[in-house]
Amino acid sequence: MQEGEAVKLAHRALEMGLDPLTAIDLGLRAGMEEAGRRFEEDQYFIPELLVCADAMEAAMSVLKPHIKIEDNNHPIKVVIGTVEGDNHDLGKNTVAVFLAAAGYAVYDLGRDVPSQLFVEKAIEIDADIIALSTLMTISTPRMAEVIGLLEAQNIRNRFKVIIGGKPVSKDFAGKIGADGYSADVSGALRLIRSLMD
Repeated sequence: MQEGEAVKLAHRALEMGLDPLTAIDLGLRAGMEEAGRRFEEDQYFIPELLVCADAMEAAMSVLKPHIKIEDNNHPIKVVIGTVEGDNHDLGKNTVAVFLAAAGYAVYDLGRDVPSQLFVEKAIEIDADIIALSTLMTISTPRMAEVIGLLEAQNIRNRFKVIIGGKPVSKDFAGKIGADGYSADVSGALRLIRSLMD
């Protein structure tokens, strides 16, 4: 929960020559997972999580400019966002950073995104992937809603739809007709590569 210390450690990681993506994955993401665990065990509450999120964002702003972006003349286009009804975006933000660093063209719609907006943006940019995230069980029906909208417009086969977040699983992905599920950043990268192959 110490923003200044997080920024200082981000600078130190860069000075030590640590890859910024490694610092984000093994440092910031791991730290937020610990904050999430403490929240689940009633050691932290919403105010503490928000302070942790601010510290993570501050450190990310130090690390992001140093991420090497892979050259890609024809990048895979990914529309990503947190579904409507959920304002959590730390996991989604981390995935978006890693995808951009891997050379994907990432269109981050943010959080609390209406289902129709995912569809409209995917059509607008002729996306390859629609990536849906949530941290709240109450928002999981929105993921199925996005797929339903694609089916209703007879364009479901134009896009691969992947999901992620704590309350969803591989089984849930299959149940709603998604093309895949990932529990973490590295899994999301592998999943997209396999879908595009």
